[in-house]
Amino acid sequence: MTSREKTRRLFQKVISETLKPQKQLSVSQWAERYRVLDSNSNLAGKWSNDVTPYLVGIMDAFNDVNIRKIFFCKASQIGGTSAMVNMIMYIIMQTPAPTMIVYPSDDLAKNISNDNLKPAFRLVPEIKKMFKETKSKELELRFTHMPIYLTGAGSPSKLASKPIKYLFFDEIDKMGGATKKEASPYNLALERTKTFRPTEKVFAASTPTIKSNYIWELHDGADEVKHYFVQCPHCGEWIEFVFDQIKFCKDDEKKMSNYERAQTAKYVCQECGCFITDSDKMKMLRSGEWRVVKKRGNGVAAKSVGFWISSLYSVFLKWSDIVEEFLDSYKDPEKLQNFTNSWLGEAWEDTRIATSNKLVLQRQTDLEEFVVPKWARMLVGGVDVQQDSLYFTIRAYGAYTTSQNITHGQVRSFSDIERVMNDTYKREDGVDMVVALCLIDSGYRPDDTYDFCIENRDWAIPVKGSSNPMDSRYRFNRVDKKGYGLQLVVCDGGAFKDSIAVRLQKENGPGSFMVFKDCDENYANQLSSEQKVMVKTTAGNVMRWVPKRSHIDNHYLDCEVYAMCAAEILGVRNLREEGCEETSEDNTKAEDTESDWITGGNKGGWL
Repeated sequence: MTSREKTRRLFQKVISETLKPQKQLSVSQWAERYRVLDSNSNLAGKWSNDVTPYLVGIMDAFNDVNIRKIFFCKASQIGGTSAMVNMIMYIIMQTPAPTMIVYPSDDLAKNISNDNLKPAFRLVPEIKKMFKETKSKELELRFTHMPIYLTGAGSPSKLASKPIKYLFFDEIDKMGGATKKEASPYNLALERTKTFRPTEKVFAASTPTIKSNYIWELHDGADEVKHYFVQCPHCGEWIEFVFDQIKFCKDDEKKMSNYERAQTAKYVCQECGCFITDSDKMKMLRSGEWRVVKKRGNGVAAKSVGFWISSLYSVFLKWSDIVEEFLDSYKDPEKLQNFTNSWLGEAWEDTRIATSNKLVLQRQTDLEEFVVPKWARMLVGGVDVQQDSLYFTIRAYGAYTTSQNITHGQVRSFSDIERVMNDTYKREDGVDMVVALCLIDSGYRPDDTYDFCIENRDWAIPVKGSSNPMDSRYRFNRVDKKGYGLQLVVCDGGAFKDSIAVRLQKENGPGSFMVFKDCDENYANQLSSEQKVMVKTTAGNVMRWVPKRSHIDNHYLDCEVYAMCAAEILGVRNLREEGCEETSEDNTKAEDTESDWITGGNKGGWL
């Protein structure tokens, strides 16, 4: 073969290879070929999928033409943000189109832009060439063929203008919810993808907070929910890593420190009972796989997928690290919530004080509405005032703070409240009873409430909830109105909600918080409308009762708070009924239960 012929064939081969369509990389393949981690990472240098193999399936879901929404519910420091950045950089190089990233605030978006995204773009030469950094702004990064918009969730107008194809949410659970005037930031941003449907992609990642917040509802409501399964090195069965399978010394009579107890931690395979060591974990992760644990639709390709993973899968944590964090946390509700959210990747619910409409309806007695139990020593009322109506409750209280709802409802005027509270209610044994004291909310229509309480001051007192914890459960203030020195009760609503929640857990009987027969579901829903969670404030993290979801009614819960406060003003905690079966020991047990969650009582818990 002549040299000319060899040259011709070589030229043809080069041209053929050059013109041949290039195989499209997946996101995980792209990351391994191009991504470089900067010195801020504990694994600076070339990206390797072997370090966090569970991220491969999440990243490659982006390449599935059927999947339009990807939700990643995770423990903290598990790699969710890195996976998101890989997807964004993949878009820049492979499928450029308008992209938006939503953060909880504009300030955070600016910090991420300057400290994380721009440095990452500069480390990949192919992207650096496309990045028009001098023409970019902190919240608008410009590239040769596309823009990336960054915004905070608290800027509704910015979430509803320009069309975008790729939408990302980082730490979505830290965003605010819907308001009375605006839809949720998630839904507002989602509207911007309409132009590109059905080829748009949405990715949201976050450590969960509570079940009703974004990431738990989004991932759990996806067409497919996937968990990461690994193979036991001993029996070969496929299992999930779960916290309950980490066994450690639980006998602290030897006065072992939390650290010493944690060092005894071993993971026990739930299938064969063999120990899985920390050194086994990496090999198990690399051969692991995502499996569907929940699926909606029959044979229809999933359009949304939810991934869930805990810190038990982290190669940077030992079993002992996780146990030590738990032991340092379980006695403190605030720390326990953080452990549940950030380490276990689970939504928080303090089961010691959790309420539900089902639990409320389980507290029904055999007595019809309006019938007062024979053990009742007083009737009290609570009223929640709204703009065009008033909600009320009347509750019977007896020895050991035992109580039962007698009636509740919604009326249109204060005159209706006057009639209801002055009615006579008959006890089982035929004794007539009337409401001894009613506390009426003064926060919404204070002047109307004060005027009404002046006219009915023999049984009605205005009340206002305290926005901060108090030294005592209630106190009296004075309000000057029309020359009267009117008493105003200020109550610690959170403390009374604690009491109601704990007493709802008790079976019907002494110390329980009961309702009448055939109690309506609306009342049950409102009484269980809030949950206690950790809230970040300027003064630090605090535990507070908050609505389980936006726009949920909680009027009857407020009414019962005021009624319980009224009962305490009348001395219900000192009631001891002669001849009653209950003893003071019974009462002590009932009262102690109320504060178990504060003092670290852990009956029937993990320990």
